[in-house]
Amino acid sequence: MKAPGEQEPESAQLVRPYVITNGRGLPENDQFNLITLVTSAEETPPSHLDPEKRGLLELCAGGYLSVAEIAGHMGLPIGIVKVLLSDLSTDGYLVTRAPAPPAQLVDVSLLQEVLDGLQARFG
Repeated sequence: MKAPGEQEPESAQLVRPYVITNGRGLPENDQFNLITLVTSAEETPPSHLDPEKRGLLELCAGGYLSVAEIAGHMGLPIGIVKVLLSDLSTDGYLVTRAPAPPAQLVDVSLLQEVLDGLQARFG
């Protein structure tokens, strides 16, 4: 309830995801997965971009972030973020980097030899 003389609270702005992407879906050559690392190629985003794209570039200006982190910070679905990232990457505003590959398994016998050598040396 509102007190006398108090104004109605403004409703939250609701923008449907398909409006943000102009009704487009993910491109066929989707190069972004959840752990692809992204950063901005420019210090300040151009003023002619949509607010969501400018916000994304400002967020990425601090360094590399994963696609999942970007979606979390922006409060947008992953698919929408991927479409925006694809647009910005195509236009040259983003630099992407593949995530670090998983470590290769090391031979257990090699590790045992190293451990035996360390124990022999340092007791």
